[in-house]
Amino acid sequence: MDKFYLTTAIDYVNGAPHIGHAYEKILSDVIARHYKQRCDDVYFLTGTDEHGIKIQKTAAKEGITPKELCDKNSQKFKDAWKALDMDYNRFIRTTDEDHKAIVQKIFQKLLDNGDIYMHSYEGWYCPGCECFLNPKDLTEDGLCPDHLRKPDIVKEENYFFKLSKYKDAIIKHIKENPDFILPQFRANEVLNQLEDIQDISVSRAKSNVQWGIDVLNDPEQSIYVWIDALSNYITALGYDTENPSEMFKKYWPVDVHVIGKDILKFHSIYWIGILMALGLPLPKHIFAHGWITIDESKMSKSLGNVISPTSVIENFELSTPDAFRYYMATTAPAGRDGNYSDDDFKEKVNAHLANSMGNLLNRTLSMLVKYFDGEIKPEFDINNNELVEGSKALLKTALGKVKIVENHFDKFEIAEAGQEIINLVDLTNKYVTDNAPWTLAKEEKMTECGQVLTTVLEVMCVVSALIYPYCPNIAQDMAKQLSFNLDSVKLDTLDVHNIKTGKLITKEEIHPVFLRVDSELADKSKALVK
Repeated sequence: MDKFYLTTAIDYVNGAPHIGHAYEKILSDVIARHYKQRCDDVYFLTGTDEHGIKIQKTAAKEGITPKELCDKNSQKFKDAWKALDMDYNRFIRTTDEDHKAIVQKIFQKLLDNGDIYMHSYEGWYCPGCECFLNPKDLTEDGLCPDHLRKPDIVKEENYFFKLSKYKDAIIKHIKENPDFILPQFRANEVLNQLEDIQDISVSRAKSNVQWGIDVLNDPEQSIYVWIDALSNYITALGYDTENPSEMFKKYWPVDVHVIGKDILKFHSIYWIGILMALGLPLPKHIFAHGWITIDESKMSKSLGNVISPTSVIENFELSTPDAFRYYMATTAPAGRDGNYSDDDFKEKVNAHLANSMGNLLNRTLSMLVKYFDGEIKPEFDINNNELVEGSKALLKTALGKVKIVENHFDKFEIAEAGQEIINLVDLTNKYVTDNAPWTLAKEEKMTECGQVLTTVLEVMCVVSALIYPYCPNIAQDMAKQLSFNLDSVKLDTLDVHNIKTGKLITKEEIHPVFLRVDSELADKSKALVK
């Protein structure tokens, strides 16, 4: 694998970021960090979507310009992702000058090629979705199913993209590439939507939407979201209709678009049609994740259950975002909806990160200090044919888990991969219980005792590498106590020969890598969900 290019959906800056936005970005960051352990060249793109009527109206209400609103709210997203340790390469804004200039060229090329035409249109327009809806898309009461409000009847003369021209080609591509849309069960939804797909409006009259990118040679029209927002995936790489950059040639096609299931139609149909019209290679994968509910209820301002991305960290007084990252990344099977609750968060991170993983490392190192003054002796060598029972099997299982985790990531099954890591921790805890190094020491079987402890520490090196994408701070702390260089790890060469003979650690250097979330930090006064 010579490169890996990953993108997220770009978030609309009409408001502040919430836990749903954080879910997608955490999934994406975990994926990017994992692939950095398999590939030397990973490019991770995220950003914000900053044009449209909602921005225009909100800015007017606040008495500021649309650009001022975008600057203010875009910074909120940047600050949130910094607090969650997002390690992206570029944060693109659709108000960036390079993006705007390329979008105009893309629109003009499609127009020149005959893929865009002017058309007078009247239809049901939902401001929340920022798109026209077919009557069959509405509820029985004539409402938008996502925003539960009646769409506006809008009549305009706009530019339209000939999406129907590419219908058959899109259907063929989806059917011939079963892993193009992931999870695969989402593909049938898209194929059903394609049955009666129509051409789509790609501009709005300037008289109605002033805040947008002007169509070249037609200042009465603003370029609409589909070409503006979706094109960020190629404008960020320096795509140009006449002379694409070396960066674009290097990274495109994208390896995966990580998006919410609610915008799958736009990415798997609209965007694919646009790319076909531009003559560009198609994405390798589109991964559609589910939604996050709060205490089994959909997030809603009216219900007062909207949680900011950093509030969990603040309310539970976490020193790093690792616990929240781990919880969110493992909260739902691939593509399914997940749920956040205070109690479940506390229970899960205490069980997995503190009790199972953290305690295993802490007590193993403590026994190494107690029985051997923190030293790994030559006779503890795991290559010894006389290892205690279960040692070789556990080490083999640990290396086998690396491939299993990789296979899950290849299908963007992030929660499933996380569970495999915890399963390895649980197996290692069972190995310790079965072999009871404290009993071996009491019986003065010191070589066997040392072999058990060394075996566990070798497995913990593997665990630290696998858990790193989820919990980068905890993993680095684990690796430091193991004298294991996590920064240079590549999963394809990871082995179980990382613990060196000699002094490993002193009593003073041992500390828990994750402290339990205590009950007093999760009482009702600090509950995020009232």
